[in-house]
Amino acid sequence: PLFCKECCRVTHQGLLFHRVQQWAGHFFEESALHMTGAELHLGHSGAICPSDLPSASRASGTCPIDGKEWEDVDDMPPHLRRPVGSKYLTMVDVTGVHFIPVHWCQCEDAEAYPIQLLRAKLFPATFEKPSTTFTFAVLDDFVRDNLECGTTGMNYYSKLHRITSAVFPHLVPVSDRSKIDRYRELLRVARQWRLLKLMKWSGILECTDTHKQGDLALFCATCPQPGINVDPTEDLNHWKYARTLVMDGNFKAEHMHDRCPADQVRMMDGCGYMVSDSEYQAYLQATPHSYDGQKSPCNNHRAINQANANHGKLHSTRIGATACVRHRCFYPHSVVDFQKGERQLNMDYSLANALHYNMAGINKVLCFYDINCSYMKNLRMQVGNSSFIEIPRSLQIMPGIGIWHVHGHKQECYARYAPLFMKGAGWVDGEIIETWWSLLNIVSASARGMSSPHRQELLDFQMSDCNFMKMIRMVSVSQRHSWRNQKETAFNDRIRNASAMDVFEVQMKKAPTVHAVELELLENTSNVRIQLGIGSWLARGLRLEEASITLRIDRHHVGAHAPELKRLAIAHRMEHLSSEQSAFITDGAVYFGVQHEAGGISPAKHGRDGSMDDPFGISGKCASDPDEPNDSTDGSLTADSADLVGSMSLPLPSNLGINQCIASGLDGIREIELKLQIGQANDALHGLRLALVDKAVVFRNAVQQAKSYAMKTRAWDMIHTINGAVRKQAAIYKQCRAAMVSLGATEETLSRFQEMQKSHLTISTAAISQNAHDHRGSQLPWFWSIDMPRDTESNTWMSEFYRIHWLRAKAVQDRWTEEQELLTAEFQWTLNFFTHRAAQWRIFQSKCEAVGPTCYAAKQIAIFERLAERTQFKQQEMNLTEIPNLMDLDNVDT
Repeated sequence: PLFCKECCRVTHQGLLFHRVQQWAGHFFEESALHMTGAELHLGHSGAICPSDLPSASRASGTCPIDGKEWEDVDDMPPHLRRPVGSKYLTMVDVTGVHFIPVHWCQCEDAEAYPIQLLRAKLFPATFEKPSTTFTFAVLDDFVRDNLECGTTGMNYYSKLHRITSAVFPHLVPVSDRSKIDRYRELLRVARQWRLLKLMKWSGILECTDTHKQGDLALFCATCPQPGINVDPTEDLNHWKYARTLVMDGNFKAEHMHDRCPADQVRMMDGCGYMVSDSEYQAYLQATPHSYDGQKSPCNNHRAINQANANHGKLHSTRIGATACVRHRCFYPHSVVDFQKGERQLNMDYSLANALHYNMAGINKVLCFYDINCSYMKNLRMQVGNSSFIEIPRSLQIMPGIGIWHVHGHKQECYARYAPLFMKGAGWVDGEIIETWWSLLNIVSASARGMSSPHRQELLDFQMSDCNFMKMIRMVSVSQRHSWRNQKETAFNDRIRNASAMDVFEVQMKKAPTVHAVELELLENTSNVRIQLGIGSWLARGLRLEEASITLRIDRHHVGAHAPELKRLAIAHRMEHLSSEQSAFITDGAVYFGVQHEAGGISPAKHGRDGSMDDPFGISGKCASDPDEPNDSTDGSLTADSADLVGSMSLPLPSNLGINQCIASGLDGIREIELKLQIGQANDALHGLRLALVDKAVVFRNAVQQAKSYAMKTRAWDMIHTINGAVRKQAAIYKQCRAAMVSLGATEETLSRFQEMQKSHLTISTAAISQNAHDHRGSQLPWFWSIDMPRDTESNTWMSEFYRIHWLRAKAVQDRWTEEQELLTAEFQWTLNFFTHRAAQWRIFQSKCEAVGPTCYAAKQIAIFERLAERTQFKQQEMNLTEIPNLMDLDNVDT
């Protein structure tokens, strides 16, 4: 809207920080409200103080513009010149820098000038003769920009210059002397503003020296805290009440040396997340570092080897912190500075302080650290020799290493420290603090050159915001639904998947072999429908088919250009096989009552595939990766039954088909062959499992350990030999299953003996190497659970193989069971925490006499009651069982 000067002044009397423009004859140019005569009156809600008569007489006047003290008056735009003729203040708002004449309340009972400014939502840059103020809005906006975007004070103030004058931002004056900027004042006021925010959120009305360490810090709402969200009368020795924490160092949170250390003022030292500086420095001076100069005994970890690395130009090389491992919340008063590398004494101080925060009655701790295999060896000795820190001897600390780092350790570290094998850990990775560093690093760059107190307060505020955002999102729908889906997937697909033959539940009954079936048939002669000797005859036919498959694969492997002796051996085997087949067909006339001609039945006609040389093409790949155990250099095998001279189909019921068998009255013989085919399939799977495990062991112990070309060549020859055995057993099994289909096997039988896929024949060295990366949720193919007892009896490698996978599967099942119980408990603990905080604010409200704190306490009560109500709603939505023995919230401490 358009106004005349007087109407613009009257309209904007309560909107003094609006930016206006004035008509210059042909266009609108930037202007300022103080040019219209707008003034700020304090003490009477914007009205003129009756005791300030001179200002009342000037209420309708226009403030003149002073240009005498500016060096280049002609270059200074009029709206950037300060007013004269009255006292004015430089006011910094989100709309830019303003110069507003100010009139104080002159009444006898008037408050002090700084208090009058604060009631007008103006924060003075100094409390003695203030000349510059910052609006509450601009301080909130700067703190918010710094939190979310990492905006530095200099960049933010530069933005305010641009908002004040888009064309001449460099000419914006901010004080009586044009060469002095108010950037430093913004940093100083922002420090005070952060402190006041934290005090208000914590319910602290006055700054005293009696505050406890971490009083201004917010901790995790879900971790068990006796007396807060857990009833102290509970059995706190139960595994679910164990504290879980993770320690780590941030390599990017560096800090330069202070220019004037003696001039630094600490406003909240030790009240937040960073430890008290004076006590920490005394501890460092009195505590020797135990590093003996030797390299890490476990894969030369940099954190250990560079523990004494000197960085002379830095006051602090990085920071170390402790956080809860399940919910990613920083522990109050546990963040420390590193003077050199990641030394033990630094992390000892962090851990000891974290273990004293709200842990009364809790005697079990699960502690994750990247180098715990070395760190925990000296922990008790180091802490025991110190007079500054203490860890109770009754406290049981179970060390662990995060799943990302444990794979970089020695092999034995995986079973000793991986979270998968830690009772009470639930389903965690032990690396959650790594994701917090990226948020903290937003301000780490700007904090690098700050004074030590300013940096401490900035990091404390950032960590407080991280914990607060985690608290209000603790029961979000998406997160909890994700947990539930992960749990259900784990139980259904990894542990209770019937279609995958439940590889984690061991079947203790041995699968019948073909010899066992034949023996049973010979011993059971009560069936009058079956001729004597039919079982042995059918078993002989299955052995001939197996020999035919083996001969075809060996013949193709030898090749047409092999030495004469090898080709002669193959020819003798072919002749012998042909003779055996002819004798078998002749004997079949006794049982079939007809003379079966060689080749009279086509296997293809009844679904029996004669191409069994390389049924999955596993040998057709080139060994492009020398570290891949599943590669082979045997060449492509494409031979089929036609390549084998003299090969013939045998008069077996499986070659006739179920319909022809029933029509010919051979149903009894069909059932006998089906039993034998099942036995032969079991034999083939048993041989296949042994060959695959042999392959994994040979690859790990021979191929990977080979130090020369000759050793590697010999090792790969062993792999190729085993690959041949894998192909033979797979081809035999494929023929057995095809025979089962032809013989009319039931759906239950076919679901047990599934089709063999190419992917089923690969093997990972993780089967033997326990610390193989990304393997804690792996699943074996279906046939590994067919006959474990027989495998373990016949091969010690198979026993080790099954033992590893069974224990790992059991650990997965246990961790998910714990996760389910912990999730149920954590819902209740979170609800108890919010209820406890609401009760604390009620006590605070009852003790307050001033209106402001009372209203703020009522607001906090409503917030925590709403969070508690939302938690309870989500708990019911998740259908979780409530934990008994809730806390008695009538006895909440003040």
